[in-house]
Amino acid sequence: MRGPHTGRGRLLFVLALAAAVTAFTATVPLLRDWFDLRVYYGTVHSWVHHDGGVYDYRVPGTAYGFTYPPFAAVAMLPMALLPWPAAVAGALLLDLAALAVAARVLAGRAWHRHGWYRCALAACALALFEPVRDTVSFGQVNLLLLALVLADGGLSAAGRTRWAGAGIGIAAAIKLTPALFIVLLLIARRPRAAAVATSVATAATGLAALVAPGSSRFYWTEAMWDTGRVGRLDYISNQSLQGVLARLGEPHPALWAVAALAVLGVWARRAHRAAAAGDLRAALALTGLAACLVSPVTWVHHLVWTLPAFAVLVRAGRLRTAAALYALLCSSVVWLWFDDASGIGGFLGGSAYTWITLGLLLWLPAGHTPEGGRTARRSANATPAAPAPAAPAIAVTEAQPAPPSPAVAVTAAAGTGTAEAGATAGPACEPALAPSSEPTGSTSPSAAKPQSSRARASS
Repeated sequence: MRGPHTGRGRLLFVLALAAAVTAFTATVPLLRDWFDLRVYYGTVHSWVHHDGGVYDYRVPGTAYGFTYPPFAAVAMLPMALLPWPAAVAGALLLDLAALAVAARVLAGRAWHRHGWYRCALAACALALFEPVRDTVSFGQVNLLLLALVLADGGLSAAGRTRWAGAGIGIAAAIKLTPALFIVLLLIARRPRAAAVATSVATAATGLAALVAPGSSRFYWTEAMWDTGRVGRLDYISNQSLQGVLARLGEPHPALWAVAALAVLGVWARRAHRAAAAGDLRAALALTGLAACLVSPVTWVHHLVWTLPAFAVLVRAGRLRTAAALYALLCSSVVWLWFDDASGIGGFLGGSAYTWITLGLLLWLPAGHTPEGGRTARRSANATPAAPAPAAPAIAVTEAQPAPPSPAVAVTAAAGTGTAEAGATAGPACEPALAPSSEPTGSTSPSAAKPQSSRARASS
């Protein structure tokens, strides 16, 4: 079915689609009950107004509280000045802003070529993406961390090295998972950016130790190592390697360590090759995938880190693959095994998001010349050969076509018709991916388990 062609038709279609998406997503916060935001809000208010410790607060009726490093609580201190409705509104606005930043960075230089219509379709597709909608409905911080890391990667790609690494450092101080991006900076031979990221993360952690010394001591010596505080490892929402192993039984920790090391080895090799080829976008995408796999707990909403991988697939022209995988990550299919993830069906279907993440890590196209990369610049800057005299040129034309000059060959390899086009052409961004129209997990009744609306906060 073709979409509308007139401006008015497109506007009406977008308004109808946005209304349908809004009607659907409006039910999700009611089911999730802003649970994680309640954890943040209650922790900060207990800490500031009732002299409690950062890790003392528990959501009423549950045994669960704050699980992040202490600097995350320091960064959330402004919530102590807000009433609850203002905190919810602020969280929504921050999520929208972070999603806009992430989409802008992932679209690259081609973003302005697609117009309002395709951007609106992309926004609707992102709203249906289960990790995004769960991040919003839980009141989580995932999108903010993703925006920090991607914006930082944009600075590095643009050669703005003065502040490159700062965003990754802040993200790593708020949550441990983004610390893997500091290792990526070392693999990509960006020691200055790695030093900035490490310094920023260390300074933020030190600041938190000054503000809350007792809570900092507790976190780094006890809470950090207790995964039970985060949630049950075998819960269906845990789509990490550890979650898969936990649903199979009680595996020895050495088994998970071996699997995690194998994943990190594959990631290091592929990320190094991508970075060496100047494909920083693919290197960032691979790092997000690896972080989700090796983390002991990767709830479904943490999988916003797969979004850069979909941008890489679109850039490489793998539109059908991107659409199919995206639709699966919109479908909430893993929740079909909510009650029982045993057997081959539970192993494959109940961990479907893990297999998608692992498949992307293994086969994501990487190492392509980035838009505006060196090849294009060489084509644009190449000096054309001086024209041959008229008579010999006619003779060559009549006898046999002459081989193309090196400048023309490089331009053709870059997929452009002229050297000037090669300097500006970039990969198109296809914002409209085909999500499933019948999500099941987000609209299913809440259960008394981690990540349900009345259970507990996530990591």
